[in-house]
Amino acid sequence: MKLNSRMLTLVLALLVIFAVPVAAASEWPNLAGETVNVIALWSGDEQRSFEAVLARFSELTGAQVVYSPTPDNMATVLGTRVEGGNPPDIAILPNPGLVKQFARRGFLVPIEEVTGDLVDKYYAPVWRELGSVDGELYGVWYKAANKSVVWYNTNIFAEVGLEVPTTWEEMIEAAEMIDFFGITPFSTGGGSSWVLTDWFENIYLRTAGPEMYDKLVEHEISWTDPSVIEAFEYLKQVLGRADWLAGGVEGTLEATHPQGIIKPFLDPPQAAMAYGADFSVSAIQTETSAVVGVDALFFPFPSIKGSPGAVVGGGDAAVMMKDTPGARALIRFLATPEAAEIWAARGGLTSPNQGVDLSVYPNEIAAASAKALQEAEWFRFDLSDLVPQEFGSTAGTGMRGGFQEFVRNPDIEAITSQLEKDAQKAY
Repeated sequence: MKLNSRMLTLVLALLVIFAVPVAAASEWPNLAGETVNVIALWSGDEQRSFEAVLARFSELTGAQVVYSPTPDNMATVLGTRVEGGNPPDIAILPNPGLVKQFARRGFLVPIEEVTGDLVDKYYAPVWRELGSVDGELYGVWYKAANKSVVWYNTNIFAEVGLEVPTTWEEMIEAAEMIDFFGITPFSTGGGSSWVLTDWFENIYLRTAGPEMYDKLVEHEISWTDPSVIEAFEYLKQVLGRADWLAGGVEGTLEATHPQGIIKPFLDPPQAAMAYGADFSVSAIQTETSAVVGVDALFFPFPSIKGSPGAVVGGGDAAVMMKDTPGARALIRFLATPEAAEIWAARGGLTSPNQGVDLSVYPNEIAAASAKALQEAEWFRFDLSDLVPQEFGSTAGTGMRGGFQEFVRNPDIEAITSQLEKDAQKAY
């Protein structure tokens, strides 16, 4: 049968359509014989999950991937390797501050031409901003944490007859009712001082908004600014009431985050609610008999003054330290939904990648956390991880020490003055 020109055009069009999957399937280069070296913090279960992701990359490309977990002193280890002329191909950095530091020291390779299109396709604009330094894209945020959740004992809420609060005022009213029934409202693992700074950061983002949050990060406004004082006034309603904290002041400051997060779920429970993060689920599952999703649930950190959906989070960014075919292919793979879904399905990963199918998460709790992270109208990275390390991330000093002192002595004027003095030394 002869084909007329119209039929021939149709056949060619169909061939193009059906050729698309073939082209997509062959996107990855043949890297047989190449070795890609990767460094990240992850060990234990996290290492096994990440190695499953890397195994899939090897299947797609034929490359051999050598993963080296570096749970301590990553900045020092990487700096030494760069100075010795032996950087890894890919590193996974745990905060934007380290991305910025390494980029400005010339340790990183820009990745706009490698994976900028996938970042724009699958990530909210804030993640491009967090992965960029001086206008250049350097990082793909592979793993994230939702640090804007409050865990609660569902049985206590049912016993007291409480609805899940959505606003700060509703949460305080719930705490008052819980206290009336003779139950301690809150547990906070203040021995892990980041828990206390996270309380403040969640409040400040909601009361002051993201632009003021950014100004505070850059120290463009003082820690004695009225917006900071207002946030501390809210914070004092919880951390300033020793009778509302499991174990009182000393019990709060002695408890680590894992110890604090489980108190609502012990038998008998020592509190009704505990501020935490999506990764808190691990301690609840392993250290208590509570069934996550039945006895233990979380609600989003509540809205304040009508604030929209807002999330304070953390995360790990993949960066390229050597410009090789293997490094280019792997960092591009880590920006795809498939790379995130492999780990997400195993549990223990929340992805900011909006292309990830929420149904792959192992339970509704994990899916709800990822959904909140993906859909947040306001998202900001943990403030204490963005400011100079000596001010934000050093135990016993700056923010870490100041917020612990606030639990002992909830004097707003004293803490804001001290934080401003510490900030001036650090910036």
